[in-house]
Amino acid sequence: MTEFNPTDIAGSVPKTHNQPPYIAIFTEIDDLYEEAKNWADGEAISSQEMHDAIEKLYDGLHEAGKKADALRVEDKKPLDDQVAAVQSRYNPYIQPKKGKVDLAKSTLGALLAPWRKKVADEKAAEAAKQAAEAAAAKEAAEAAIRSSSGNLAAREEAEELLADAKKMERGAKRADKAATTGTGLRSVWSAEIADEEAALEWAYTLAPVEFMALALSLANERVRAGARELPGFRVVEEKVAR
Repeated sequence: MTEFNPTDIAGSVPKTHNQPPYIAIFTEIDDLYEEAKNWADGEAISSQEMHDAIEKLYDGLHEAGKKADALRVEDKKPLDDQVAAVQSRYNPYIQPKKGKVDLAKSTLGALLAPWRKKVADEKAAEAAKQAAEAAAAKEAAEAAIRSSSGNLAAREEAEELLADAKKMERGAKRADKAATTGTGLRSVWSAEIADEEAALEWAYTLAPVEFMALALSLANERVRAGARELPGFRVVEEKVAR
């Protein structure tokens, strides 16, 4: 009996044997792409036969693309499932705005904010009071210095008043810093439209390209919904291959 040699059937095994499915579809797309390059050489269609050949190539690329996308979805499904499982595990606890952490923080924050604002307002009022007293003391001391001309004892007393006023001023600054830092509050700023015409002019001046791109996007949405006349726009029809 002749001894079996695996190399005897090597030539009968397809090159794509044990290769991932996408290799075949990528090869198909590469071949179609190269063929498309041969046809798309700048020469316009000059016969029905030429049209039909290009149409067949077009349809072949479309179908190959659909197959490749289906394989892509299939390939990434295990990863999607893993990600979904991880998200499902953690979302109940740390999902932004919906998880237990954010929900509890939001609720407790609503309780904390009014009290913290009350304390901050009281500190700010005290700091403003100290600042006003320091400013008045400094003004009085400077007036005393101006009126002490020729009177050494009065000048010494005025200088002491000025030194005390400066101490008060430093204390007022410390009080103001304490009133505006470490409060447990943060400022959230937002804009509200007060004058539409001025707001539109400002937005256009700031970013005219982006502004017009947004306007064009909104107009195209209306056109796709069926609109054929829009103020300031020209609606045009163009025939494209399906």
